[in-house]
Amino acid sequence: MSANDRLIVRDLGLRDYEPVWRAMQAFTANRGPDTPDELWLVQHPPVFTLGQAAKPEHLLAPGDIPVVQIDRGGQVTYHGPGQLVAYLLADIRRRGLGVQALVRKLEQAIIEVLAGYGVHAWADRAAPGVYVEGGKIAALGLRIKHGGSYHGLAFNIDMDLEPFSRINPCGHPGMAVTQLKNLGISHDITRVNADLVSQITRQLGYTGTSANQPQPSENGDT
Repeated sequence: MSANDRLIVRDLGLRDYEPVWRAMQAFTANRGPDTPDELWLVQHPPVFTLGQAAKPEHLLAPGDIPVVQIDRGGQVTYHGPGQLVAYLLADIRRRGLGVQALVRKLEQAIIEVLAGYGVHAWADRAAPGVYVEGGKIAALGLRIKHGGSYHGLAFNIDMDLEPFSRINPCGHPGMAVTQLKNLGISHDITRVNADLVSQITRQLGYTGTSANQPQPSENGDT
């Protein structure tokens, strides 16, 4: 079994957005052909992020929440405590995946997690992400550079949804946003972390995971 068939999982806890983003960039710039893929699980303090092509008119009233222009695809979204953010740093060529296939597999991982909780969910090719009765429950946005992916998905678990009213989520005016708590599911984020890691591992064909790894620094070192 090759080391590259295993996924290194790092639980970063609550971390400011920009240092984690810079660490993802550094990791991707410095990785080589034998660098194992990693999955970083994190929660962020309140922040709005704007994708490369984001239109400023979709940021309606940010107020005192910071706004960060970043290098993923997509429009504007919100991150805050109680939202599970999963950043996949993968060599997609090594895994034999294109960008759209990777997006579909990440969406399917969330759909399968929700199915395990008794919730029917689906993806929408016209607006990437995962949806349930009541609105969008997970957003996706990726960047691919030199064959390596970074950024990832944001899955709403038990958070303050009010800031989504200050934006057009993912560039869609009036889009409803929901979370596990609103569906009557009270699983804590640690449980959801474990279930999501299991599904991502299965969807992407990893043979297993290496967990509880040290946290990355801003230069991508561990």
